[in-house]
Amino acid sequence: MKNIYEFCVYGKYALFTDPLMRMGGEKFTYNVPTYQSLKGIAESIYWKPTIIHIIDAVRVMNPIKMESKGIRPIEYGGGNTLANYTYLKDPCYHVRGHFIFNLNRPELAGDRNEGKHFNIFQRALKAGGRRDIFLGTRECQGYVEPCRFDEGKGFYDDYDGEIHLGTMIHGINYPDETGRNEMEVRLWNPVMKRGVIEFLKPDECTQVRKISEMRAKKFDQTNTEFADHLLDNMERRD
Repeated sequence: MKNIYEFCVYGKYALFTDPLMRMGGEKFTYNVPTYQSLKGIAESIYWKPTIIHIIDAVRVMNPIKMESKGIRPIEYGGGNTLANYTYLKDPCYHVRGHFIFNLNRPELAGDRNEGKHFNIFQRALKAGGRRDIFLGTRECQGYVEPCRFDEGKGFYDDYDGEIHLGTMIHGINYPDETGRNEMEVRLWNPVMKRGVIEFLKPDECTQVRKISEMRAKKFDQTNTEFADHLLDNMERRD
């Protein structure tokens, strides 16, 4: 099937924020990226409402190192405050994923062309993504490029044991992907083996908590224009 992709994402710093550490206004990163953060990177490379990105696995290539920085974040009421943010330093990950069609959007059934979306994704990946890549937060600029998931030497390749990472956020359920009019958060307990974390699929997560009511945005002829129509209009003008 032409819906499987692999890419490398890296940068100088990353901040996959642990929400438990934000109570005092300071941020502390998880040891590894969350499913949702990697899905967001895949969506920054290429996304349309027709498809849903599924992240299958991540391979941690560099050693897990952290660095704290003194930050002056902007306060909501104006001015600045002082805080310490703890970042991952020199992160590099190999990511394997695939996309599926969003069956909760029957209005986009005519756009379900697997080969088209796969080829556009590969072209966008070679160009570094359609949108800016961030490793957790906007100040952590990231870069993507094609790779083979198993290529290269990873720091944890020869580590025989399992590394249990505790309870982490897996991701967010949105109504356009679940068909339910609510936003939910998923939790799970990842385990890293030889540097690789195999992700549960979103519907396999058993720890799910409702956050709020939410309705999906609808796409129809009033806010959508297919590429074929754009080409026809261009040909008429010529």
